Amino acid sequence: MEEEVVRNQYTDAQKQEIFDMEFMPHINAMYNFAYRLTLERDDAKDLLQDTYLKAYRFIDSFQQGTNAKAWLFRILKNSFINDYRKKSKEPSKVDYQEVEAYYNSEDVDRQITPDLRVESLTNMIGDEISNALNSLDVDFKTVIILCDLEGFKYEEMAKILDIPIGTVRSRLHRARNLLKEKLSEYAKSMGYKTA
Repeated sequence: MEEEVVRNQYTDAQKQEIFDMEFMPHINAMYNFAYRLTLERDDAKDLLQDTYLKAYRFIDSFQQGTNAKAWLFRILKNSFINDYRKKSKEPSKVDYQEVEAYYNSEDVDRQITPDLRVESLTNMIGDEISNALNSLDVDFKTVIILCDLEGFKYEEMAKILDIPIGTVRSRLHRARNLLKEKLSEYAKSMGYKTA
């Protein structure tokens, strides 16, 4: 049975009040979720902006008194997945003139250019957990973020992700086991006993 979407007819003043009182308090959590999904500050900001634009545009479908945070997370998650699918179907784009100009300049080191993100992470202590989480498939990473970092309940996660509660539970169990495997050596090196 499909859920019927109830459309409210809010005045402009009511829309602004809902936006300010219900949506804006969650902007930091929304940014953190966007950043954990995209791993890039600019992409996270773009995703956050897109989410809030959609939230305002479709504010008439929001039911006051329901969980605004879950509603926003669902919009963000759907926007991320749609954008991810679109980008995965596009061929990679490279500005050849920029690359050519760089490699033809006198300043370039003729050795293989390192990945600066990897290089900077090697000097940071405690990033093993973040790196392990980021290495997970997006479906597993999302359930860990929603449950363990954002504190959503299984029912809320099921609505955000648009999957049955049983799938939420099994995906979360599998995601936690994958993280446990990825972090077992790190845990040992930190003095924790692992089974």
